[in-house]
Amino acid sequence: MNRLQDIFAFSEDFPLVFTQADFWIFFAVLYFMYAIVYRKKSVRSAYLFAVSLLFYYKTSGLFIGILLFSTVNDFFLGKAIYQSSSQLVKKTLVSISVIINLGTLCYFKYAYFFTDSYNSLFDTKYEVVNYLAQWANTWGSVDYFTVDAIILPVGISFYTFQTISYSVDIYRKQLKPLDSIIDFGFFVSFFPQLVAGPIVRAADFIPQIHKEIHITKAQFGNATFMILKGLIKKMLFADFIAMNFMDRVFDMPEMFSGFTNIMALFGYSLQIYGDFSGYTDIAIGLALLLGYKLPVNFNSPYKAIHCGDFWKRWHISLSSWLKDYLYIPIGGNRNGTVFSYVFVLVFVFLGSYAALGYAIAFYIAVTMAILLIVTLFSPKLAWHFNRNINIMITMLIGGLWHGASWKFVIWGGLNGLGVVAYKYWRKISPYEHATVWLATVWKIAVTFLFITFTRIYFRGNSMDHIDRFYHAVLTNMDWTNALIVLWEYRLVFIVMLIGYITHWLPYRTKDWLETQFTNSHIVIKGLISVIVAIICYQTYAADFQPFIYFQF
Repeated sequence: MNRLQDIFAFSEDFPLVFTQADFWIFFAVLYFMYAIVYRKKSVRSAYLFAVSLLFYYKTSGLFIGILLFSTVNDFFLGKAIYQSSSQLVKKTLVSISVIINLGTLCYFKYAYFFTDSYNSLFDTKYEVVNYLAQWANTWGSVDYFTVDAIILPVGISFYTFQTISYSVDIYRKQLKPLDSIIDFGFFVSFFPQLVAGPIVRAADFIPQIHKEIHITKAQFGNATFMILKGLIKKMLFADFIAMNFMDRVFDMPEMFSGFTNIMALFGYSLQIYGDFSGYTDIAIGLALLLGYKLPVNFNSPYKAIHCGDFWKRWHISLSSWLKDYLYIPIGGNRNGTVFSYVFVLVFVFLGSYAALGYAIAFYIAVTMAILLIVTLFSPKLAWHFNRNINIMITMLIGGLWHGASWKFVIWGGLNGLGVVAYKYWRKISPYEHATVWLATVWKIAVTFLFITFTRIYFRGNSMDHIDRFYHAVLTNMDWTNALIVLWEYRLVFIVMLIGYITHWLPYRTKDWLETQFTNSHIVIKGLISVIVAIICYQTYAADFQPFIYFQF
């Protein structure tokens, strides 16, 4: 009984995470109750909403208030947008929804980023103060909240984007608002995908709320397969290689050879894929067990043949969200706006300043400004700018979404340049339309190397840390000891090799494996599940390993 109380009570040190036994005890209890109530739609929604709130409270404590605020705010704004007959009122209400949601996100996620950037640029010494916590302490007459720090609520980037899309889709007349706040709360807070996605569109999920639920044998088998696959990705291909190799290297890159640092970077590409897609697989599997379908979020991204293809395969729910709610509204590939030019100019200057210093940033910004002025007199050059500037904006904001740091903006910008560069390269590429397998392998290899080496800006703790990585690579490759490194970490590299081989397996092979598992006898499923559990927990460390995307 004490164990159950610990599982269902909030603890900062022990949140409910898919890779811990506590979560599966939690899920077993809620699933037993769900089997009793799932046929009654209203009761089902209320039950899953309550369970989801409990899950989020267990993960984030009193930050549940932010989730409830976002839920109530957009539920009533959605109704008001739909019921208004005035286009001006509709625009005002949807603007209020976007401003409140983005304002909340910026307050919790970007307060330090904006303050530090301002201080660095203007040589000031402003400090962040948590005015919301200060107000709450005054209102409650207690000093419960810390006022000198703003803590990022888990999952806020994900559920904020969901509620924004709900209001915007109602404004676009693509969706009718829900009548029940319980149903809406269930949509926003559905616990499998609440803290790390995928980002769910209301148009895709809401129809499932009102349907009859029948969990077939095939669905159960498919759900179990997804969960086991996700656990292997996370615990074996992500956590094991991180704890036994990569974390050591990235903590002190200057203490290792350039070769070791590069191998760690290749390992990180596998880690972040295993970590994030592993979470998504488990979330999809859990949702299927409950009778709901979540969107596919990954499609073998390291099979991409160019950078644009990669972003159609990686974090698909975010890429499609940015396309529909940012890229197309600001002009797509048709035209740039004053906002587009000013935004890119400012971001390029600030990003260059953060990475290279004021002098170089100034010259880069001046060069860009001159080019923008030239476009006023050159329709052809303006056409090229207009086709690509919004891609850069989308990728820069996509980078900033991932983390409140200029290194994430630089990472997003590099990927944006990769997308733009391919658009021109494909026009002169000698093998663009080649169908031989060697050409495809070459395209995949080049794309994978580009994605991997830009990830140092994603993984590096700071710009200084990234500089130390580059210094080790450029000055101390130490090829003579490469074989020693491979031998000393042979188990890690074997796991990495298996991980990449399974990723690059043909789709038909993966589909065949899933079909065989789904159609197998329940005893076989149970035996495979036990084997997977043993393998995963044999590699499991005592240290808590959160999912990487929890921080976003």
